[in-house]
Amino acid sequence: MKRRNTISKEAVLQVLTNSRKAMSQDAIAKQIDQSIDRATVYRILNRFCEDEILHKIVADDGKQYFAVCVKCDEKLLPDNHFHFRCIKCETIECLPAPVEFSLEKKYNVQRMNCVLIGVCSDCS
Repeated sequence: MKRRNTISKEAVLQVLTNSRKAMSQDAIAKQIDQSIDRATVYRILNRFCEDEILHKIVADDGKQYFAVCVKCDEKLLPDNHFHFRCIKCETIECLPAPVEFSLEKKYNVQRMNCVLIGVCSDCS
């Protein structure tokens, strides 16, 4: 479905593209110059996920983070990749390692959420 482009959508995508790391809805809203209400930001983020422009990460802290992977558009990162959350600077970033697992054939995995938690190299 073709969606209409708006100034709000452009602003949200610009913040995420410039960040190069996953961000929460609150962090995104704080960086947008214009006044966009929280519900609109949330709706935009979820539509971007539906359209596979972003992906959503639910971290161990229960927060939802949204990311444009730097190399996802080139398919250099697998769809089932790990994420890393730094406990010091609280950033989340995509990691290039594919997630490998084995399950009985009776399970049909459709989505994964893999978050490694620790201290990033910037904070070490």
